[in-house]
Amino acid sequence: MRAGAKATPPRGRRAWRWTAGAAAAGTALWLLSACSAMQTVDYYWQSAAGQWDLMSRARSIHDVIDETDDAGLKIRLKRIGEMRGFASAELGLPANGSYTRYADLGRPFVTWNVISTPELSLAPKQWCFPIAGCVSYRGFFREAEAKEEATRLKQDGEDVYIGGVPAYSTLGYFDDPILSSFVRWPEADVARLIFHELAHQLIYLPGDSVFNESYASMVEEVGLERWLAHEHNTELLAQSERTQEQRAIFKELVRETRTKLANIYASKASAAQKRKEKADTFAAMKTAYDEAKAKDPGLGGYERWFAQQPNNASLSAIALYTDRVPAFRAILHEENDDLGRFYNRVRALTKLPKAERDRVLDRYGRMDKSPPPSRSASL
Repeated sequence: MRAGAKATPPRGRRAWRWTAGAAAAGTALWLLSACSAMQTVDYYWQSAAGQWDLMSRARSIHDVIDETDDAGLKIRLKRIGEMRGFASAELGLPANGSYTRYADLGRPFVTWNVISTPELSLAPKQWCFPIAGCVSYRGFFREAEAKEEATRLKQDGEDVYIGGVPAYSTLGYFDDPILSSFVRWPEADVARLIFHELAHQLIYLPGDSVFNESYASMVEEVGLERWLAHEHNTELLAQSERTQEQRAIFKELVRETRTKLANIYASKASAAQKRKEKADTFAAMKTAYDEAKAKDPGLGGYERWFAQQPNNASLSAIALYTDRVPAFRAILHEENDDLGRFYNRVRALTKLPKAERDRVLDRYGRMDKSPPPSRSASL
């Protein structure tokens, strides 16, 4: 549910200011969730109530550090403070009050996103709203309400996926807090998330979810590489590289499956034949995953994603974050791994018509044969 929301596909992962009552609630609604022709007062209310609850829970991390008896939480909040400083000083990400407050949610995720696609298409349903434009998900602060929405969409014949969201960005309109939903993740994963969400505050293009998420995913990857180099922590580096290898296996499996399905759906076969080939393709995907997991038990972290029974919608959820990453990598490399110049290029892309922007990114995606950005590269 974002303006920057990160639904947690693989591995079950990855301070608000209250002003002028209704005006702030209205802004939060625009930022947080999509509205469609089926808008309801109940939906708006759950968004406003969820935001107010989140804001009311946020406390200064300095107060939390001083008052908590949880030694692990103290250490992690201090580390996040260091990550936060690094993000602004070394990655050119916004220097503001985001991730300087902490909120204990008392639940595993801050929101749950519902994504849906037609039965024989990989194109996700869009919901549109004033500030963030059209996005490919609808978010709920209560899991039960997300499940109700999913049930309704399934009754319409849609493929549906529900993804737990550990954090989201409000695009700089408010100071986003550290949340209990991700604070105890492995350190590298926490760094990734913070870099990703701050990237949304820097650049956001209303109406193009794949562009926004792929750009932020590329920034998180480069940011993590540079953070690890800065820390000189061999154990943390080895852990991160292992996770990266597993992510790469999963992403490739998703990519291959999406390619096969796209060809099936574009064919002239009957709907019945397409359904059969679709089922066979997903069965083959699960078999390939089981075989990979047998060789590398660490891939078992993706069981949660497979537990929902992969479908068009769950593949689309992953694609939001990965489809344009190679293109953005190529652009960064062309700018000699200089993030400041890279951000200027990305801003220029946001000014192009979508068709032209997509053509540019398609071209860069094909030419991404470069090595990862240098860890010593400048801002």
